[in-house]
Amino acid sequence: MSLSEEWIEVCGMEDIDEEDVIRFDYKDASFAVYRSDDNEYFATDGFCSHERVHLSGGLVMGNIIECPKHNGRFDYKSGAAKKTPACVDLRTYPVQVNAGKVYIKLR
Repeated sequence: MSLSEEWIEVCGMEDIDEEDVIRFDYKDASFAVYRSDDNEYFATDGFCSHERVHLSGGLVMGNIIECPKHNGRFDYKSGAAKKTPACVDLRTYPVQVNAGKVYIKLR
């Protein structure tokens, strides 16, 4: 997948609840965008690296996203796989908030 380096508007800040995740699709890619309990925003690849299930259906606990299919876990801040069966890290993307909107930088 080759996406140019650009900031893409995802949603409004209020569209993601605290300690939650939403799905964001852009062109041929899918992302998971998170809001932490201290109102920071993060983004990762959307699909679990274990069996390609979208993480937006998963459970957010602190800075961990749990895959809804086999309970693999990732640190959404770093992308690090934290619990099997997930063993391949997720790619992360820079996020910025400007004028009440959340943006991710594609690379």
